[in-house]
Amino acid sequence: MSERDLELEVAWQRHVSADRTKLDGLLARHREKHRRYHTATHVAWVIRHVDELAVSEPVDQLDEIVAAAFYHDAVYEAAYPANERASARLARRDLSTLGWDEDSVERVGLMIEATEHGDGGSATGDTAILLDADLAILGADPAGYSAYVAGVRSEYRHVDDEDWAAGRAGVLAGFLRRSTIFQTPAGRDRWEARARANVAAELADLAT
Repeated sequence: MSERDLELEVAWQRHVSADRTKLDGLLARHREKHRRYHTATHVAWVIRHVDELAVSEPVDQLDEIVAAAFYHDAVYEAAYPANERASARLARRDLSTLGWDEDSVERVGLMIEATEHGDGGSATGDTAILLDADLAILGADPAGYSAYVAGVRSEYRHVDDEDWAAGRAGVLAGFLRRSTIFQTPAGRDRWEARARANVAAELADLAT
């Protein structure tokens, strides 16, 4: 077992369930051949960033945030427009099977659906922590950001360069139109300035 998978197993048992059967299924999904960025490594980093933010941000239910982090990209097909909803359905089914109560299951499902990042920056509470952890890659160092972009572009290799540039530019411009990309004070302190610089630089590259 890799160090990353061991890290995920510890987080799963601490926050989700002592039964690792569902985790094995999740890890298998994240090993799908078409994935380049949305892999188990991304999940591990999101959980690390959740833990980092939880040190200084008020948290209602950390177990629910971590469960949502585990499942938020469980279904990922670049050509499919409803990955978040499908991932949320899987989480609701699995967590119910694992004995989670109905209210917690629903909150996890709603957090996963929010990772579509279409709220314009209006999330609060536990959802804001999850979304900031998911977007933390935008505030990576230049090498890390370049690797992220390359990974996502590879996942969209079925899209030609012109359509990729247009679609990607629309997503990036949407982030820059927000008053802040990150929705928690801790997220803004850690990643906002670098994220804006990275996104603006990528937009400029796409325009050339």
